[in-house]
Amino acid sequence: MSTENSLYLEELEVGQVFTSASAQLDEGQIKEFAHSFDPQPFHLDDQAAQKTIFKGLAASGWHTAAITMRLLVEGGAPIAGGLIGAGVEVTWPAPTRPGDTLKVVTEVVAVTPSRSRPDRGIVTIRSDTLNQHDAIVQSMTSKLVVMRRASPAT
Repeated sequence: MSTENSLYLEELEVGQVFTSASAQLDEGQIKEFAHSFDPQPFHLDDQAAQKTIFKGLAASGWHTAAITMRLLVEGGAPIAGGLIGAGVEVTWPAPTRPGDTLKVVTEVVAVTPSRSRPDRGIVTIRSDTLNQHDAIVQSMTSKLVVMRRASPAT
């Protein structure tokens, strides 16, 4: 992530929207992630997945979350100092499927300067991860610790 285009607390405003680049997901990636981190049949086996509520192979929600994080870090949420989490709520309203191309649309929901630490604040963002059909496959509301721009020395 480039720091020259990164935003500090005082540069963020409620209503600002950022859109990430995109990432495509294939069946091999879904199964590899699931094998390592979420080995459930509907993430690993096409035939078994047909018999579940997913009616086909679906990526782990945690895989979708990991892709979302990468897209945010690579410019989808240009926050100076990185994305430092202070809490998150995540939902998966629709499954991510093999062949999906994901992007993240993020909106600044709240900007709250810290009373006790004048060098930072908390920014609340809502990030919707969309597939190529603009269907939301993940919705995440995050509270981030965001630094203020350092005051120039006098």
